[in-house]
Formats: sequence, C-alpha cells, structure tokens
Amino acid sequence: MSFGPVDFLVFEFKTDQLKGEVMPALLELVQNKIVRVIDLVVVQKFEDGHHEAVEMQQSAPDLLSVFDPHDVEISGIIQEEDLSKIAEKMENNTLAAALLFENLWAVKFKEAVLRANGQVLEQTRIPHETVEEALAIFKKTKG
Repeated sequence: MSFGPVDFLVFEFKTDQLKGEVMPALLELVQNKIVRVIDLVVVQKFEDGHHEAVEMQQSAPDLLSVFDPHDVEISGIIQEEDLSKIAEKMENNTLAAALLFENLWAVKFKEAVLRANGQVLEQTRIPHETVEEALAIFKKTKG
C-alpha cells in the first residue's frame, strides 16, 4: 500500500473571529479523498497564558462523525511536547489547530513514479507568502 506525502500544519485563529468555516472545508477535502486526516488536535490558549489541548478522539461524538471512519485515522502522533511548543508560539486568547494529514491526491502519481524506478531527490513545501512575493517581483520585472 502506497501513502501520499504527509504534511503537518498548525493554524492559529483569534477565538472571537472564528465563523465555522474551517471544519466544513476540511470535511470537504476528506470526503473528496484529497486528504486523509491522520491526527488533529485543537489547542486553546487563554488570557492568562495557560493552554488546554483537545485531541479529536476526545471531542464530541457528533464532531467525530463528520469524518468517514475509513478516511480518518486519529493516531495520537502529535504529542504533548509538540503541543507545548505550539502553545509557546501562540498569542493569548487564540485557538490553534494542529493537523497531520496525508495527501491522497498524490498516491497514484507516486505509484507511477515508483513503477518507473523513480525516486524523490528533493521535496520542499514553499509557503504561500513566498510564492506571492516571487510572483509580484516577476510581474514588476515583466511589466
């Protein structure tokens, strides 16, 4: 069985600005078999600086039920040490989601590369901001 690339992302949100859009967007990715959630932990950092973490399997059953059990594997790979480091970076009165997911969209391509005896020489994730900056510079030099 082949696996797609696995990414670890942490998003921070101002608690008072959440509008309920994030979970449905993630659910859509899971339902369309674009990603498979491996682990998901929500960290809340309070006004006084202390934090609490809730792993997906500790949350309400109705929240877990939005994911198809065949597509989600809540693993506990994200550890307390990881969560403490995340909390140190967070501002007070924020919420963070630590998400470990497999990119299912890449599995068929990866299998084709492997059948051709190919191998990955380098893999780098380029942050969105870096792409925007590079495109802006490119447009200025061409315009």
